[in-house]
Amino acid sequence: MTILHIVSWRLAATDPAEKAEHAAQMVARLGGLVGVIEEIRSLRIGPDVVGGANWDIALVAEYDDEAALARYQVHPAHVEAGAYVKSVTAERMAVDLVV
Repeated sequence: MTILHIVSWRLAATDPAEKAEHAAQMVARLGGLVGVIEEIRSLRIGPDVVGGANWDIALVAEYDDEAALARYQVHPAHVEAGAYVKSVTAERMAVDLVV
């Protein structure tokens, strides 16, 4: 079984330059977890390129199972990155699928 973890965020900033900086920091911090947290099988993250009503940033990651996802969630490196993400986002959406 593989868990596909999909998350998207709306950034809190309204200034385009500030939004871009926050997005870049999120990509660097969350993308930097690959190789640090062994439970991550794959991870893709990036800002939306279309705009409009779309959310600002999306992450798609794969884990072996729900237990691996749970270990990722509480890993100190993820908790640290998550604190930054929470500080710059207004909304979060997530869904976890068995694929």
